Amino acid sequence: MAQPILHWFRRDLRLHDNSALSDACTRAAGQVIAVFVVDPMLVHSKRVGAQRLAFLHHRLTTLHAELQAAGSGLVILYGDPRTIIPEYAQTHGVQAVSWQSDPTPWGKARDRSVTAALAHMGIPVHTSDTQILVPVDRIRSGTGTPYTVFTPFYRRWRAELRLADPLPTPQFVATPQTRPDPVFPTWPASPIAIPDTSAAYAARLLERFGQRAIAQYNSGRDMLAQAGTSMLSPYLRFGIVSVQSCTRLAWQADAQATPSDSRSGGEVWLSELAWRDFYTHISAHFPHVLTGAFRPQYDGIAWENNPALYEAWCTGTTGYPIVDAAMRQLVSTGWMHNRARMVTSSFLTKDLLIDWRWGEQFFMQHLLDGDTASNNGGWQWAAGTGTDAQPYFRIFNPSSQGERFDPDGAYVKKYIPALINVPAKYIHAPWNMPVALQRSCGCIIGEAYPAPIVDHATQRVRALELYKAVRAAATDIQT
Repeated sequence: MAQPILHWFRRDLRLHDNSALSDACTRAAGQVIAVFVVDPMLVHSKRVGAQRLAFLHHRLTTLHAELQAAGSGLVILYGDPRTIIPEYAQTHGVQAVSWQSDPTPWGKARDRSVTAALAHMGIPVHTSDTQILVPVDRIRSGTGTPYTVFTPFYRRWRAELRLADPLPTPQFVATPQTRPDPVFPTWPASPIAIPDTSAAYAARLLERFGQRAIAQYNSGRDMLAQAGTSMLSPYLRFGIVSVQSCTRLAWQADAQATPSDSRSGGEVWLSELAWRDFYTHISAHFPHVLTGAFRPQYDGIAWENNPALYEAWCTGTTGYPIVDAAMRQLVSTGWMHNRARMVTSSFLTKDLLIDWRWGEQFFMQHLLDGDTASNNGGWQWAAGTGTDAQPYFRIFNPSSQGERFDPDGAYVKKYIPALINVPAKYIHAPWNMPVALQRSCGCIIGEAYPAPIVDHATQRVRALELYKAVRAAATDIQT
């Protein structure tokens, strides 16, 4: 029999439509050792919360079952992959090691170290660029520089986008000596219920989205109480479903749209997938964004960083219902609607005047779909410090955002029971209710539900002053 190939699972925790895994099975005639490495540096990071670790734990368990059904199993290794992958590969006499490329700065540095160690042992590496849709090194502007604005990036990205047919689940040849029953991690218990992590469930989510929501995605994606989004982001984050499968669905939906659609749901969803690629490209080309503003002048903003205001934001007790409902959704489910992410991040930075990095880390600690590049890009967009940032002077009004995207208050009432009897007229500004109505609703503002911790109009003016100050300082330096 042929020597086995070691496939190192990372953010491709699936068997179906996995090009690196499929290639390994072809090369080794099914003799593939499936490995996942628990890296202590990532597991114990302050940016990783118990809920995302629990989601990963569940997925490793279901992945092992799926591998067993295909004639294999999952090996769990613990330690620094820069040493443990080469050691394991050498011990088991593999002919090669395969993995899905990681375009992040940290991932590329790690993979260079592993590749060098394996090369020293005479073991080649086979990789596949399928974590994103268009590899980082393929897109450049006319001047040869990376794109920093989404719209021209998107035009070029669409021109470069190529998709092959989906790859089937490969069949393995059992190698029992390398596949003991895996010892799964014992991490802190999750504070939330973890959804089904199986590939079959992710496939059903994708199919259901294609049947029910994608056609109306352009209009429905921002409505907070509607099931207008795919809910696939955690499954994309861990590669349980491939981004290529999502793109095929988007293309199909766009092709089936009627000519009267100004912009089809499929085309809009495709652009959202492009944003995912865009932020990955940005973090790869401009790694300074991972610790500071894309536009360094905004690192000089004099954030107030009031701990009490930050705590109110974290706990969903700011007195602004749309913000509080969103934060409670995040903490209780590990997910937050994208419109709500924009509203809460704008509120933290431009109403509470708190450094965007505080919120960015809190999101990473609580989101099941926490992805550094996308999360960083979204926060910098809201804070006005990033690439395609909303202008610093555009500040979301939380009450009007609620009125527009949750008009009857269904989303707010789902997560804030104290407001269940508040009429829709007041649901996004309950402090305006007459006292008699507060009593009849059983919702005394300041008791059952907090009064606003800041005045939006006042804070808007103060935020503009902070941004204008750093812009003026940058102008002075240039002149």
